[in-house]
Amino acid sequence: MSPRLDNGISDPAHTQVATVPAVPEQHSTDRLPDSQSLTPETLTDPASAEQIAEAVEADLFDQLQLPEIPPYDEVGPLDARALSKTLFERLENLEEGTHEYAYVRNTLVELNLALVKFAASRFRSRSEPMEDIVQVGTIGLIKAIDRFELNRGVEFPTFAMPTIVGEIKRFFRDTSWSVRVPRRLQELRLDLAKAGDELAQKLDRAPTPEELAKRLNISSEEVIEGMAASNAYTASSLDAQPEEDDTEGALADRIGYEDHGLEGIEYVESLKPLIAELPPRDRRILSLRFVANMTQSEIGEELGISQMHVSRLLSRTLGKLRKGLMIEE
Repeated sequence: MSPRLDNGISDPAHTQVATVPAVPEQHSTDRLPDSQSLTPETLTDPASAEQIAEAVEADLFDQLQLPEIPPYDEVGPLDARALSKTLFERLENLEEGTHEYAYVRNTLVELNLALVKFAASRFRSRSEPMEDIVQVGTIGLIKAIDRFELNRGVEFPTFAMPTIVGEIKRFFRDTSWSVRVPRRLQELRLDLAKAGDELAQKLDRAPTPEELAKRLNISSEEVIEGMAASNAYTASSLDAQPEEDDTEGALADRIGYEDHGLEGIEYVESLKPLIAELPPRDRRILSLRFVANMTQSEIGEELGISQMHVSRLLSRTLGKLRKGLMIEE
């Protein structure tokens, strides 16, 4: 570890941090390039821009009189805790919105990323990519840094960990469900899963809704509602292939189609007794017209009457049936 970092920690336990001197009024600009050398070509050149950024960062580092910080992945937990305390002390004396404030705040974030990775490792079994979990946990770390108060006497990792874990859990609660359900049902799903596992081990079988309700001190209706809501956690693709031992096809092949004939089944059942009361010739005309799909001329030839006569008989029969349906309604 660098001498400046050792000087910032007075005892072996790394719990006491030396007082940070005040920011000097005169800022050192020895590392900054001369203003005459700042041409458009210099600013657009990647190498020159990187040198300028490093010079500005080094100048800020000197202005804030901070202990030298080695690469973040080389800082141990105790050193990170001691350095964080030093940076929080400096952060309290800086005005929010300034470059100095942003620099110290960003340094705190990078210095404590190990907390985020440790919290994210608890959720490695989830289906979400670890990069996304770390990113969400970093948001929780930033919120913890903004809310932390050094004078409360609480160590920052102790304060930050619940905020980081809570942000990750909120991410899973809001995004991992295929269909958004109320938070009450989301929590009920977890309770049902835990109670179901415990009862299954105790009873050596799957518990009934009544047994789950008794275990959780809720009604059977709430248990059934929670079990139905659990189906919204994950969604299956219609094109998903079945299991190896499943002889049926994909789910899309097993979904029924809409039968438009169902809409008229009520009318068909209502017409049956009315049609049975018709004279035989009228019933035959209806059968030839609507079952055999014959034209009125063909029906006339079949019965030995004119097409006009068939039309009058058909109109009279349909009117009679329509009137009978209206009376029944």
